[in-house]
Amino acid sequence: MCDSPHEERRQRAKTIPVHEAVGTVLAHDITEIRPGEFKGCAFRKGHIIREEDVCHLQRLGKEHLFVLHVAEDEMHENDAAYAIANALMGSGVAIKDEPKEGKISIIAEHDGLLKIDKETLLAFNMLGEVMCATLHENTVVKKGQTVAGMRAIPLVVKKDVIDQAVSIAEEVRHARETGVIAVRKIRKPRAGVVITGNEIYHGRIKDAFAPVITKKIEEVGGELVGVYYAPDDTAFIVDRLKELLKAGADLLITTGGMSVDPDDVTRFAIRELGATDITYGSAVLPGAMFLIASVSGVPILGIPACGMYAKTTVFDLVLPRVLAGEKIGRRELAELGHSGLCMKCVLCRYPACPFGK
Repeated sequence: MCDSPHEERRQRAKTIPVHEAVGTVLAHDITEIRPGEFKGCAFRKGHIIREEDVCHLQRLGKEHLFVLHVAEDEMHENDAAYAIANALMGSGVAIKDEPKEGKISIIAEHDGLLKIDKETLLAFNMLGEVMCATLHENTVVKKGQTVAGMRAIPLVVKKDVIDQAVSIAEEVRHARETGVIAVRKIRKPRAGVVITGNEIYHGRIKDAFAPVITKKIEEVGGELVGVYYAPDDTAFIVDRLKELLKAGADLLITTGGMSVDPDDVTRFAIRELGATDITYGSAVLPGAMFLIASVSGVPILGIPACGMYAKTTVFDLVLPRVLAGEKIGRRELAELGHSGLCMKCVLCRYPACPFGK
């Protein structure tokens, strides 16, 4: 009795000695490795073996070759890879090169934010004879960057398994009008900033917020339409925010004044501005007293004092998602609790770290 369906198919495969293979069609890719020089495909599936290939194949340690008969209810690994890749892909991604040994890679078509339907990905991977591995969801990626890799695991896969895999992925596409793997474009913001606090406004301490915010906005390709300083005065803060909106800001950022001290009035000013969908508090450290809201469709991000001294905070996790058009509310901020604890490494390597993943 065979140990598995994979072994059964292997036993059904016809093998022939290499020296008898001239004129036959190779049924699988053959890899060549020359340490320090080369690793790649020496012979591809579909290659017709020639007399001069025999010695080369023997140097690669191939004394026998597989000659497979692919039944009508089966698919070769490379054909299966194409089928599952096309089913999983949503907008903003593309296939990189042709499949090799049943493996295929998906790349970003443009800079943006990677989105993964994790539940559907799990259901897909539970099938067993196909697999897909991705980068973390909400990773900011560059054009051409590999975001996922997938393959058909056996050399020959039953078509009904591929049909199931494709069906699982396409259900998501029809229900949500998106694929399992997608890259959303991140818009370039025109940000307006109000830095609050009597101590900064009256010059008692030097402001450290402005350079931090400026750098982070520029890193996403945005620009600042204005930076204002305000005392802990609700009406003053409201007026500055209104001026920034009139100047064309499509993203408002406030810093400081987010705690429960009597002088911390920034969040009250945001409410007075007429903001809606206000969510105060996140499950992230640093950044527990973060606030997010919107006014007339313009997002407002309220950064607590940690944004002044911590290199990476909840602001870094939320900003790309907001610029990608996501609506962030209580649930989204609560979900960040898993992996939302910064390790405060001496050398910060974010985003190549677990924070926010």
